[in-house]
Amino acid sequence: MSELGEEDRQILEYLRDSVSGEGYFRAKNIADQIGLSAKQVGARLPKLAEESDDVEIEKWGRARSTTWRVTRS
Repeated sequence: MSELGEEDRQILEYLRDSVSGEGYFRAKNIADQIGLSAKQVGARLPKLAEESDDVEIEKWGRARSTTWRVTRS
């Protein structure tokens, strides 16, 4: 994993703590929990999907906002 910024680490830590198998998240819900904006989280999730070794992040569905499927390796 390359060098991650503080916000990236916060997002990954939240996802690791929140998922024991598989879970579904929206950027807004993650942002509310860690004190970032939904835009900040949503912009980082695709990058984190490529760089994370222990958390699989997959764009899952799009209704009013994108849902992300997160699986713990």
